[in-house]
Amino acid sequence: MTITQGEQPAGDPAAGRPPGRRARLAGPRSAGKRDKRSSAMLVSGLLALGLGVTALTLPVPYVVESPGPTFNTLGKDNGKPVISVTGREAFPAEGNLDLTTVYVDGGPNGPVTVFEAFTAWLSGAKAVYPEELVFPTGVTKEQSQQESAVAMTTSQENAVASALKELGIAFEQKMQVAGIPEGSASAGKLQENDVLVSVNGKPATALSVVQAELAAGNGAPVDVVVERDGKNVTASITPSKNPAGRFILGVLLQYKFNFPFDVKISLEKVGGPSAGMMFALGIVDTVTPGDLTGGEHVAGTGTITPDGAVGPIGGISQKMHGARAGGATLFLAPAANCDEVVGNIPDGLQVVRVENLAEARKAVELAASGADTSGLPVCSSN
Repeated sequence: MTITQGEQPAGDPAAGRPPGRRARLAGPRSAGKRDKRSSAMLVSGLLALGLGVTALTLPVPYVVESPGPTFNTLGKDNGKPVISVTGREAFPAEGNLDLTTVYVDGGPNGPVTVFEAFTAWLSGAKAVYPEELVFPTGVTKEQSQQESAVAMTTSQENAVASALKELGIAFEQKMQVAGIPEGSASAGKLQENDVLVSVNGKPATALSVVQAELAAGNGAPVDVVVERDGKNVTASITPSKNPAGRFILGVLLQYKFNFPFDVKISLEKVGGPSAGMMFALGIVDTVTPGDLTGGEHVAGTGTITPDGAVGPIGGISQKMHGARAGGATLFLAPAANCDEVVGNIPDGLQVVRVENLAEARKAVELAASGADTSGLPVCSSN
């Protein structure tokens, strides 16, 4: 309701003074008291308002996650195909295989105010976390962006590898030592840039092979063969246990691939590893005839390993809301994120639980066929 001033009629000079009422001139003393009291109330009110506004704009050590835009891996970004293939026939695809994103405010990305944190807490589509749960102490914006960019590059390479494995296309895959922490079980035995050849005679082309062999030995020394300067070198290493109770060599490993054709992924201003599964699905659709989606609008999220395992990500609730806002009706969620999925699914969005690329592909193909998708795996509360 709008209230306008001037509701009381102005006095009519011709009407004269109302009978029985006497005009009184306020004396200087009484006017002073009223003026001082009014001034004090006004100043107090302004001070209270100023303090309230100041309090609302104070920075707090929290991070706010909110739904970000979606990007169709079968479409374009800034006029360029998100996925382009050279050296092999490609097939333009219809439909949507959207990767989902999250806006992150706070930490190295700039301060969050009390007001922003409070309004985000009230929103069902946003989440508020203590800063230390999201960012390491002291990390700078540049460091955060660099880490995010590296994670994106790694996820893209893993996506190509997993897609080719899913399609049965051969390629070369190796594991290389990227670093050796001080005090590691492999210190003085392995070197940076060593390429793993085998562990106890088993070809060490995947991290899962190395982990399985170390677990089978239950902490016993293992013979590790690496390629160094064109020669094979053997080292006997006694694995150590990490805090999770898993036996490890104590080295940082990275995959090195040699693919039979080139796959380029162009996506600006997006970082992190969580688009891996959707990139892999987009690559599968791009290098095979027909439309994987059948024109359906599918979105999803999840990291991917070269073996096709789908891993958990952050901001799943915000990504589901972003996917629905972008028009998706089917969402692929990592099985490891199910606890966060339950109770946070937007209306009109079917969420399918997936553990690997094969399951994700099957879900999309079933939706594309027009068949009933109600029997697909879903997240449930424990």
